[in-house]
Amino acid sequence: MSALQLTLLIFGIMLAFMAIRVPISVAMFAAGSIGYVMQTGWTPFANFLNSQAFARFASYDLSVIPLFILMGHFATQGGISKALFDFAAGVMGRFKGGLAMAAVLACAAFGAICGSSVATAATITGVAMPEMKRHGYSGRLSTGTLAAAGTLGILIPPSVPLVIYAILTEQNIAKLFAAAMLPGIIAMFGYMVAIAIYVRLVPGQAPDVDKNPAKLTLAAVTGIAPIMIIFVIVFGGIYGGFFTPTEGAAVGAATTFVAALLKREITWAKFKQCFYATAESSAMIFLIFIGADLMNSALALTQVPNQLAAVVGSWGLSPLMVVSAILLFYVVLGAVMDELSMILLTIPIFFPMVMGLDFGMPKESVAIWFGIMVLMVVEFGLLAPPVGLNVYVVNGMAKDVPIAESYRGVMPFLISDTLRTLLLLFFPGVCLWLVQYLS
Repeated sequence: MSALQLTLLIFGIMLAFMAIRVPISVAMFAAGSIGYVMQTGWTPFANFLNSQAFARFASYDLSVIPLFILMGHFATQGGISKALFDFAAGVMGRFKGGLAMAAVLACAAFGAICGSSVATAATITGVAMPEMKRHGYSGRLSTGTLAAAGTLGILIPPSVPLVIYAILTEQNIAKLFAAAMLPGIIAMFGYMVAIAIYVRLVPGQAPDVDKNPAKLTLAAVTGIAPIMIIFVIVFGGIYGGFFTPTEGAAVGAATTFVAALLKREITWAKFKQCFYATAESSAMIFLIFIGADLMNSALALTQVPNQLAAVVGSWGLSPLMVVSAILLFYVVLGAVMDELSMILLTIPIFFPMVMGLDFGMPKESVAIWFGIMVLMVVEFGLLAPPVGLNVYVVNGMAKDVPIAESYRGVMPFLISDTLRTLLLLFFPGVCLWLVQYLS
């Protein structure tokens, strides 16, 4: 069997397992195991497993993932989301489509202390959906807005997919967070502009005049103080050199827990649930790590990734065309895989290829810019059919809205995503502007 045939067999086995709804971590592990054994035999495979699991999980950098996840769960269970939406509604409620814009602001702020897209979407939906429905917003606009705005949970740091990218490519997490900050803010304003245009072009999606707009009260302003304090402590400490990103995640989890205690929203049952949910999410991510490691190792033995890089280099395509093709591949792959699996499976293949191209920038800048570009396009998979995990989560919480309406609702936001991605593709300086100020 040739190397190419074996590579296709490995991917075929993985897709076959996924088609019968085997978890992605198990599908990658099984496909990688078969490919590895076929090339090396059982004994080298067993030795690889014996060392690889410990080598992966003994990494100190990996501890940042469960810490940021725990931080997000404390924020969710601590009642912080309602204070965010109340403040955002007070600021934006007087505008047409203002409550939808408020949901975007609330998701952006919550994402700054969460790091998870699905958690952000689900948490803010629980608060914002009843209010939007009460004020006469259509199910299409409400669910589409909340599904799209939930992606700000991974676009605005801290971002778990960005942490994983940093670990896989051995890049500085703090610099990646800085690079993601401005694109995340652009995404937030892009969604708000999309809402403003949509409610004017498509009648009946939002009330023309809100007769009872939310008011910006002192209580609403003071309610967001804990979020601001947490953000300043965590990111001020990281960029001020007081602690590393991993230590910052620990500090963030602790301060978010204290904020939840002060709001008197968290109970003993909720406290335990935070740790149970964190353990479940972390275990899922780490299992995907092992499955992806094994599959990537099996693919590396075939030498096909290196041959692919050489073939692409021989075509004489411009670097931007190569990156554009990779980004389009991610959009297609997002139809069948979640964002973490895509990153873990493909970055070891695509990253060396991209780093071998000449963009006229330092290699570190290329690595950071490519990471942000990947983050932008894997977000498409959270919204676009037929999967659209965020759409499923939000629609599941809005029982009276057909799933087709929710998919129609995210279309304006996908247009905004496309325009933002093109901006970052042709103007890498947008990503790298803040990074230049870090030593």
